Amino acid sequence: MTAEDQRRTQLAANLAAVRQRIETACRVAGRHGEEVTIVAITKTFPASDVRLLAELGITDVGENRDQDARPKAQACADLGLTWHFVGQLQRNKAASVASYAAIVESVDRARLVTALDRAAGQAGRRLGACLQVDLDERPPDVGPSTAERGGCAPAELLALAGQVAASEHLDLLGVMAVAPLGVDPRGAFDRLADLHVGLLAEHPGATMRSAGMSGDLEAAIAAGATHVRLGSALLGRRGSTEVT
Repeated sequence: MTAEDQRRTQLAANLAAVRQRIETACRVAGRHGEEVTIVAITKTFPASDVRLLAELGITDVGENRDQDARPKAQACADLGLTWHFVGQLQRNKAASVASYAAIVESVDRARLVTALDRAAGQAGRRLGACLQVDLDERPPDVGPSTAERGGCAPAELLALAGQVAASEHLDLLGVMAVAPLGVDPRGAFDRLADLHVGLLAEHPGATMRSAGMSGDLEAAIAAGATHVRLGSALLGRRGSTEVT
């Protein structure tokens, strides 16, 4: 068996396990498995893994660093994948990201909306936008913070949504969040669900709710996630190709 065949077998086993977790979580929540899209977070893994995942049925791929994502997206351009940018994004990278990404999940401030709208227009493309919300309610001096991951304050969500909806080249798709470290992820994702309901009242087409990663996808699905962002559960530990 070649190294490629071994890696395909590993990824297939991981994907089967992940799909079983999703099916089980959906059944418990009274949902259907097809309601949840897997976004494969392939950071640090090669384009060859993206190709193998595509063979196995993955259609959505996410990256958090433009310098890694751009060449990988170009190398896999023939696969017809939907590329998600999920990391904090500086405005000076907006033009690059807009050249390959279909969705930016980490839109969290007004100036970034302006930069992405301009970049998408210059690229002659439409760009999907999810609004990243900071769900960390703890005082800054209590425990580890998720502030470095980005996210707008909940109170700013509707104003930011209005700006995206009014832009010329962006489509408001929904919301995204990362569960704060050291807290119950279900409670955090329930807060995201409440905020999303408020957003949907003004923007009923913004139905995407991206929440949950390898360690907390069940909590996210219970709270209504439509997309889960999976790295280690799908691809293995960073720097390793062992099945996890």
